[in-house]
Amino acid sequence: MSDSNVISDSSARPDRTKISATRKRDESPAEADKKPNIFKRIWTFILQVISEMKKVTYPSGQETWTYFVVVVVFVAAIMAFAGLLDLGFGRLSALIFG
Repeated sequence: MSDSNVISDSSARPDRTKISATRKRDESPAEADKKPNIFKRIWTFILQVISEMKKVTYPSGQETWTYFVVVVVFVAAIMAFAGLLDLGFGRLSALIFG
């Protein structure tokens, strides 16, 4: 065997066996100790919303107008395509079923 196929001791994964037993449910912290009260959680939520809203970048008026025009043109094109398909299939069914 070549030396590149041999795993060295320094690259081996460490032993992750448990040292002691898992604690019992009675020894775990109570649910009420983990969560702050409802008002603290609401206040934290509001502060996080404000923090995230400060990161938002809004488009300028010109960009908004450009996006609006692009959406209107795209929707009109899809409507025309669907209308032509409907017209075509309507005429086809009229020819077939009379």
